[in-house]
Amino acid sequence: MTAVEKLSRSNFPKTLTYYMHPVLSSATQHYNASHHLSTLYNSSKCMSNLMQTHVKLCWRNCLNGSHHTYAQFSLYSSYSSKPPSRSFRRRASKRLKAKSTPTLDEAQFRRVLSQLPPRFSSEELCNVITLQEDPLICLELFNWASQQPRFRHDASTYHITIKKLGVAQMYQEMDDVVNQVLAVPHIMTEPLYNSIIYFFTEARKLTRAVNIFKHMKNCMKLDCRPSIRTYNLLFAAFLSRGRNSYVNHVYMETIRGLFKQIVSDGIEPDIFTLNCMIKGYVLSLHVNDALRIFHQMGLVYKCQPNSFSYNYLIHGLCAQGRTINAIEMCNEMKEKGYTPSSKSYNALVNALALGGEIEDAVSYLWEMIEKQISVDFITYRTILDEICRRRRVEEAIMLLKDLQEKDVLGVDTYRKLQCVFEDDLGHSDHRNIFRS
Repeated sequence: MTAVEKLSRSNFPKTLTYYMHPVLSSATQHYNASHHLSTLYNSSKCMSNLMQTHVKLCWRNCLNGSHHTYAQFSLYSSYSSKPPSRSFRRRASKRLKAKSTPTLDEAQFRRVLSQLPPRFSSEELCNVITLQEDPLICLELFNWASQQPRFRHDASTYHITIKKLGVAQMYQEMDDVVNQVLAVPHIMTEPLYNSIIYFFTEARKLTRAVNIFKHMKNCMKLDCRPSIRTYNLLFAAFLSRGRNSYVNHVYMETIRGLFKQIVSDGIEPDIFTLNCMIKGYVLSLHVNDALRIFHQMGLVYKCQPNSFSYNYLIHGLCAQGRTINAIEMCNEMKEKGYTPSSKSYNALVNALALGGEIEDAVSYLWEMIEKQISVDFITYRTILDEICRRRRVEEAIMLLKDLQEKDVLGVDTYRKLQCVFEDDLGHSDHRNIFRS
């Protein structure tokens, strides 16, 4: 098989090295080597985007001791069995969006333009932009109006244009419009500031959102100062950035500083603000601080806890193994007429099982089933594993069979749990009991 035939195969390892047939005549050595390399190059053109090609001449000794020239051809494939990373997918998505950038419909733009009177007002322009579904037409209308000698944009036209571009995720174009409106601060309004902050947080441009917030703080107009909605937008953005307890701890320091500004500015926090504080403290493993905010809600901030308040705390208490406090919180939640979420129930059952409180864990498991609350696979497995760990294998098997007989488990879930049992029990006598 020649090197070209080898190259034409579809499945390449990560590195392939080929050596050409030796060229015995020094007179034809250069010609034949160039011919082989040209053939290989043409064959590898279709794969130029998938691999890097390295070609070099090297000397090899034959068995008889004579020297010959070989062309060493190495292919380094970029193929990997691992899934692409998130950053790679994000870059690929950006390239795809850049290639598929929509173009302006000139005919539709002219039709929309004809709807405006000769001397249109900012209100009339705002109404026309509001009715348009194409963000490119909205942007073109905005830019066209900016060039008209007798027209000046106001807060309404800036606001609707930014909203249209933000909803369409045209963040670069939106940023350009934002820079224009920041240059004329006297027309800024608090809703306009809030919309800008919201769309920058949606675009994951948190630094830009914080800079807009600083613009609001330094604004001379009192009606443009940050409101509780402004702070809530930033709280939600910071909480969504955390991927582990350390990252949440870093962002929680910023959230705590913002909360102090709310109190010092005399702004009354609402239930969303307080729940963000509770959630942030729970995610950063400061459960006692979360409990402090919870107990201050009615006394200090005149807000009554809702289901989110209780669910955040139950989850945080269970994460620290404080099952007694979690059960008390769960019972108080039920007395208030709220039902714990699936996440809270699963966390409570897991914490009870891991803490050795098997009977309570099974009791809450059946309570979940009666209320038709979803039980995840990890919860089932944790209970069964902890029962078996305490050498109560027959009890675990009976529980699994009861769950199957009451048609609680799906077929896939039951088979997975069965496989877990068989792996855990090995060749013990209980394995035959389980199969009976």
